[in-house]
Formats: sequence, structure tokens, C-alpha cells
Amino acid sequence: MAEPAPVDPPRSASGRWGQGWRGELGRLLEVIALVGLVVTQPLLDVLGRSPDFFLFHRADPAQILLLTALVAVLPTIAVAVLGALSRLAGRTARALTHTGLVGLLLAALAVQVGRHVTPLRGVPLLLVAVLAGAGGAVAHRRWRAPGLVLRLAAAGPVAFVALFLLVSPTSAVVLPRGDGGAAGTAQGTGVHPPVVMLILDELPLVSLLGADGRIDATRYPHFAELAGGSTWYRNATGVSGWTPNALPAMLTGRYPAKPVAPHYSQYPDNIFTAFGGLYDIRAEESITRLCPPSRCEQPVAPEQGLGVLVRETGKLLSQVAGPTESAVDPEDSYREQTRAEAGLDAAEPVPADPTFRWDSLDDNQPARFTSFLAGLTPMSRPTLHFLHLLMPHSPWAYLPSGARYDAPEDLPNDGAGWIDLARQRHLAQLGYTDRLIGETLRTLRASGLYDQALVVVTADHGVSFRPGAQGRGMDAIKAAAGEVAWVPMFVKEPRQQTGRVDDRNWEHVDLLPTVADEANIRLPWRVDGRSARQAPRTDGTKHFYDRPGEPVTFPGGVPAPPPLPTPHPLVGTEVRAGPAGGNARVADLAAFTAMDPDTGTLPALVWGDVPDRIPDGTLLAVAVNGRIGAVVPVVPPDPGGRRFAALLTDDKLFHAGSNQLDVFQVATDGTLRRLALS
Repeated sequence: MAEPAPVDPPRSASGRWGQGWRGELGRLLEVIALVGLVVTQPLLDVLGRSPDFFLFHRADPAQILLLTALVAVLPTIAVAVLGALSRLAGRTARALTHTGLVGLLLAALAVQVGRHVTPLRGVPLLLVAVLAGAGGAVAHRRWRAPGLVLRLAAAGPVAFVALFLLVSPTSAVVLPRGDGGAAGTAQGTGVHPPVVMLILDELPLVSLLGADGRIDATRYPHFAELAGGSTWYRNATGVSGWTPNALPAMLTGRYPAKPVAPHYSQYPDNIFTAFGGLYDIRAEESITRLCPPSRCEQPVAPEQGLGVLVRETGKLLSQVAGPTESAVDPEDSYREQTRAEAGLDAAEPVPADPTFRWDSLDDNQPARFTSFLAGLTPMSRPTLHFLHLLMPHSPWAYLPSGARYDAPEDLPNDGAGWIDLARQRHLAQLGYTDRLIGETLRTLRASGLYDQALVVVTADHGVSFRPGAQGRGMDAIKAAAGEVAWVPMFVKEPRQQTGRVDDRNWEHVDLLPTVADEANIRLPWRVDGRSARQAPRTDGTKHFYDRPGEPVTFPGGVPAPPPLPTPHPLVGTEVRAGPAGGNARVADLAAFTAMDPDTGTLPALVWGDVPDRIPDGTLLAVAVNGRIGAVVPVVPPDPGGRRFAALLTDDKLFHAGSNQLDVFQVATDGTLRRLALS
């Protein structure tokens, strides 16, 4: 008789338990790897290259470490818990759920990879990513190799965190080392005058110029007043389109060499350490921290804390993970708080200018500027008063009067119609910046500092509004260097009474040596710049760094201003409408029904949509209370579905209470057809 076949003994409960947990551990490692690639790596990569984000929000090391932990752990926990809960429905449901999660994460990864290596965007990229995710899920379910690779890749998030904390430019903010360099020494027997430095941001010289190449005194009377009493270095250029590179170059006298944080531990030799032995320092920095704690503290802080870091990081994730290019400038989140938001007391009385008809306009003054003005008083010791103000930098939110308005964060800055609107908003905010310059000059004169002080007003870089090359990167430099590199540069020496123009080849590494010479301070380190007291450069070449250590050069020469757009003849006229017909959708119509002067805010930006039957290029006239404030074209819809937007820069169109908004279609013969609004 044949022997019976051996029978495997039944698997013990402990064996089944062990195999189950080994399977769960493997699935967890796969989730860790994929979430690390989809979320942790791209976020920490961008944040690691953006120390200015943490500096602007005054994040301390503990907050940055906690944010890092949240980025590295929280998304993984969320996905892992979702998978683990599916186990309640049985082993098959658990396996299918895990496969589905792997497919979704692979599709999300394919979106990010596709944006970098293919020209696909939007729905086409999304479809390709879904196919890639589905294919990856099938491969993961059929073969062991993909799962093994993912489990090995689970070490990735640890490496990403280590690179962020130890190697990235942000590491200097998390683990600062050192407390500044050597102090400067007195040069000769000269006195040390008070120094007042106001550094503006994203201000092209050409935005200030009229057709004659001079400061447009009609639009910008206070910049013209400043030029009339100072030396205007008209051929002045910044050295980078990015503030974290540009501002350290201005304040160290050295060209950008390495991609490091704009932090005192990385730039120990700067104006604050050089002046710190002989001067008291009153510094208001924004997205840098070059003044070490031993020299000064930052009196005004923007919105800060872990909550704002998490919120802005969430916005960043939506930008890096989406199938379309983000139109949002990351620095648009660096919005200056107003004086009212910061809870500061008034530094100055409300101006008597009749355009200040809204009770809270003075409260709209940036808080950092208010604190700066309050400190402009004579001191017993020489004092350096320093302010870096993010004006007229985007986000654009001010009318020339100082009234604020709201706008969608994703409003395009490029493309037909949109780039013209972007430039108009920039110029409107520049008009308000001019008002702040006037307040500075008035305060200096009222305090008695104006005559005795060295006053410096400039900007770190400009910005291009050239179609197809909007912004301040290399594309903009190649297409419109005159808008990106050239900046206003005014130096009023102590007791200077009359203005003059100097067209030498000024580069912003010249700023520190010039200020040091005027303050009679000898710098204890070598600089790349040349003091204005020295002979001008014989070479007119300009140096610009889109990337530190990689200069591009181009010839100098004061750029010609681009022509200002000619206002449409209908702007400012009373409405004489023809027959009604058609319709339009307008956002936030309710804002016109109950205007509160105490808010200091106006619905001055009007945007919306019109039916497809209205062709692109059709003109729309936007009127408030029977007077036309803007005429704009209909354009192809942006990603938000908007086909028109109009900025109403004249706040006299509005009054307290209910306001009537009308939108008219402008016919080729000039007649107006009223559109019903919804």
C-alpha cells in the first residue's frame, strides 16, 4: 500500500500574525517612499532654497523643525491610516486599497516629473499621469520588484530631511553659526553723520521716468523732490533680480558668489557689523536677517507663528503638485502688514491731502514704514536708520491715494490684456510708494535730521512687463534688461542743497563703500564695489547674477522708458449709454452695495466673465456712479475663467454707502450697450 502524502501542519496563529504584520510593514514602507517623493522632497527642496520665507515670517529654529516634522510625517500618517482602515473590510479590500493608493501616488509623482521633462500641461498632462499611475499600480500588483524598490526607497525621506536641515541654504536659519564679522573703524578725523537708508523693492527706474528721461514730477512729485536735492546716479543697476542675492550684495559690497541664506551667519561682513562699533543701529529688515542679534532686534514682525508657516506651505504644495504652471510669485506671500493690522500707534497725523477721504487710509500705511518713521529723530550717538520696504513689490494692493483693494491671488501677470493690467497695478502702487517717500522727507525735515543726514533711497532690482518675458529672471533680462536691472539710486549728502545727475557706471556693490566713505568708516574687508568718491569705472559693462557665481554681462547706458498706455477717451466721462443688451458676470458685486469708509478698502479691481459670443478684443467700459473709470479688452479666459479685469485707480469714483457699478460693451462707433450684471 502506498504511503499517504505528507500533509503540511496547519499554520499557527502566531505565524499568520507575523506574516500579516510583515505585510503591513512592507506596505507602510512603500507609502513612506511614495509620499516622500510626492510631498516631502518637493516641499523641502523649495523651502530649503527659500530661507527668505522663514526670515520674512520670523520663524525660529523650533518652528522650522516642527514644520519639517509635519511635512515629513503627517501626509504619510494620513495615507497609512486610510490604508489601514481598509483592513476592516478584509484582506482583499486591504490589498486593493493599497494598490489604488500606490497608483494615485505614482500618478501624482508623474504630474511633477511630467512638468519638468515634458511640455504637457493641464488636462493632457493629467491624463498621461493617470495612465502612468495605473500602469505602475498594475506592475506593483503583478510583480515583486516594484514593491522591493519602493521599500528600499523608504530611506528617502530621512535623506530629504537631512539635506534640508544640514546642507540647504535654509540650514543657516535653522542652525545659525556666528554673530557677525568685524566692526569698521573711524576713517580720518571726519564726523559720523546720521545715515538714513530706505531700500525699496521691485522698482524699475523706467517706471519713474517721463518721456524726457527725467523723473515724472506730475505722477511722482516726491521722487522728483528727492532728485531735486540729492545726487541721482542715473546709470545704477542692481546685481540680481532676486532679493536674497541682491540685498546682501548691496550691504556687503560683494557680488553674489554662493546660493546661501541672506543671514548674518552667511554674510558676517555687512553694513550692520561694520557700522556697529561706531553707530547705533535701527534696522527694519523684511526678507533678510543680516543684522545680528548683538547689533539690533527687528521692531516690527509680520504675521508669524507655526499656523502661517503651515498655511503658506500648503499653498506651496498645491503649486508644486498641480498639472499647470503656477502664475503666483512665491514672494507675493510676503505682504507687508498695515499699521492697523500690527496694532501700532500713529507715527504721523493723517495727511491733510483732500484725496484722503477715507478715515482709515493712514492706517493702511505699512507697519514697518510706520516704525521706521517713528525712529527718525536726532540721537546722542550717530545712528544708522535702515528700512527695506516691500514696496512697490507685488502683491499689488494699493491705489495711489493709499486706499487698498482686493484681488484674486491667481490673477495672471502675463498674456494678452493681463500684462497691461499688471503694469497698471504696479504703477498704481508706485504712486502710493511716492506718497511714502513724501512722508519720509517731511518727517526728516520736521525732526531736523534732513540737513545733517546722509539719505539714501534706492531699490534692489526692477521687474519686466515685456510680453512673454514678464518677471525678473533670465528671460526677462535677455528681453528687457532695462526694466529689470536699472533702479533709482539717490544719495543726499549732509548739507547738500541742490540736485545733480551722475551717469557713471554704478553697480549696487558700490552702495556700501559709498555709504562707508560718506560716514567716514573704514571697512575691514575687501569689497568688489567702488565708492562714488573714487574715479568712475572706465568700463561700462554691467554684471548681473540670476544665479550666484554665474554672472552675465551687458552694456551700460540709461534705458529709455517704455511709453505709457494712452488712456481711452471714454475714461472720466459721464455715461451716455445706448440700448441695453447682453450680460456679464462680475465677482463680488455685493462690495458695491455697502461701502464703509472706515475700512480704507475699495472694490477698485473689477473682474469677471462675458458670454462666448462676445469676441476677444471687444472693449468694455466699467463705470461707477455714472462715470467711466476704465476701458479694457475682452481676452481669452484665464485658468479661473475670467475674461476681463479693470483697475479703477481714481478713488473719487466711490462714495460711502451704496455705489452703482455698470459694465458697457463699446461698439466700433463708440456707442455703449449696457450689460446686465450677475
